[in-house]
Amino acid sequence: MRIVSVESSVVSLPFDMGGPYARFAGKLWDRLEILLVRVETEDGLVGWGEAFGHAAIPATRAALDTIVAPLVIGRHAGDISALTRNVLHSTHLLGRNGSYVYAWSGIEIALWDLLGKRAGLPVHQLLGNGSRTQLEAYSSLLAYGDAEIAARNTRAAADRGFRYVKLHETTREALVRSQEAVQGRDVQIMMDVNCAWDVPDALDMAQSMRGDGMYWFEEPVWPPEDAQGLARLRACGIPIAAGENVAGLQGFQTLLGSGAIDIAQPSVTKIGGIGETMRVAALCAANGVRVVPHSPYFGPGFIATLHIGAALPQPPLIEVLWMDMEANPFAPYVHAVDGMLNVPQGPGLGCDPDSEVMSRYRVGDVHRITEEAAV
Repeated sequence: MRIVSVESSVVSLPFDMGGPYARFAGKLWDRLEILLVRVETEDGLVGWGEAFGHAAIPATRAALDTIVAPLVIGRHAGDISALTRNVLHSTHLLGRNGSYVYAWSGIEIALWDLLGKRAGLPVHQLLGNGSRTQLEAYSSLLAYGDAEIAARNTRAAADRGFRYVKLHETTREALVRSQEAVQGRDVQIMMDVNCAWDVPDALDMAQSMRGDGMYWFEEPVWPPEDAQGLARLRACGIPIAAGENVAGLQGFQTLLGSGAIDIAQPSVTKIGGIGETMRVAALCAANGVRVVPHSPYFGPGFIATLHIGAALPQPPLIEVLWMDMEANPFAPYVHAVDGMLNVPQGPGLGCDPDSEVMSRYRVGDVHRITEEAAV
């Protein structure tokens, strides 16, 4: 069936993060915003996707509405591989990693939702595994800049049944105090520093934490594509996780070729969607590297990650941001219970948004691109 329209809309959800609100890309992050993509075919079937957003939503949405969506109007919705090649080639001069790829990611996820709905199968069955109904989650704490708050929320996450907790802090004190907060319990602690240091400083930090039993050390080096720097850090003996910021399959080939990572973290709303994530997963499997997708989302990008995780030969941990939301149009699948997530079993993504919640929390207008608008 031909694609007849692409819509973009934003929902803004109030949340409590268990500490003072942080600034993200220069903006106060006190509401969770989701950039939703709705793709409709000529028979009225609708698929939902999510394009990478947070503070990048205005740029991603502009790329989606003005360039990427018009490229797919009138095209066959089931021809996902051909559309991927066409759209990414058409926009490659505009950037191989960034708003245009993020925009395509949202459409691509929606196309998989459509494909599954048309076939009457959940996406994870289309990807090759139909038996997994649950996945274990890890709690991804937000950045507090305060070791005491990090430790308190680590304990709270463990009390809710999470056996894995990730910090977004940059001090050894936060790691040690969080470990002490769950001492004697079966809880592993990871640390994501969001590319905080150049290689010499990262090496100093890794050496200081070498004996602390960190489960993994995430994106310790600036810039994130410094594969050789990551490889030097990996030699310290702490498992290294990275990949959310690299461009496509070739970006992961560079990381793997340099021996830079133990854990690969493709991000479905940033890398080009479900198909590219699965290609990365196959590459990593061939190279003996574990895949744990990056998924700090609460919309179709998160639901797509559940399907990807359910389809992988070895089930990964699924990242869930530590926050209490006032509401979410994709509940209950975005919420972990006792540290576990249910994988939707309905056709496609198996989780259309709640229209009442969407209406209540939508901000701004719905942008609709049709054949007339795309000409």
